[in-house]
Amino acid sequence: MFKQIDYTMIVVSDMERSVEFYRDKLGIPLKFQSPDWTEFQTGTTTLALHGGGIAPSGPPAGDPSKQAGSCSIGFNVEDVDKTYEELKTKGIRFVMPPTQREGEGIKLAVAIDPDGLPVSFAQMIAQTAAS
Repeated sequence: MFKQIDYTMIVVSDMERSVEFYRDKLGIPLKFQSPDWTEFQTGTTTLALHGGGIAPSGPPAGDPSKQAGSCSIGFNVEDVDKTYEELKTKGIRFVMPPTQREGEGIKLAVAIDPDGLPVSFAQMIAQTAAS
């Protein structure tokens, strides 16, 4: 019935600020931009921003990635340590530095976008056989 996810839409409170984050800081190529809808070139799945969101009124209670109904987006990268250092120099705020995820076969770093959405960067790590 379903083959793949067609798009991921992020509701944003400030389109210009969010476009700057995704296009200029993360380096994702822009497909097109308007005040209410923006799309990025991300392969077969579209990353879209929808304007008109209400800015968070304060820091979320607890870990935002654990709140029901929330989501995050993630990108595979070849070298998560290099990606982490490059994005930090561009002012990207990370909530988790590169961390080896035991038993998951990945090394993961997590940043947040201007509205607090977690954005993950994962490097696949070869699994070793258990002794």
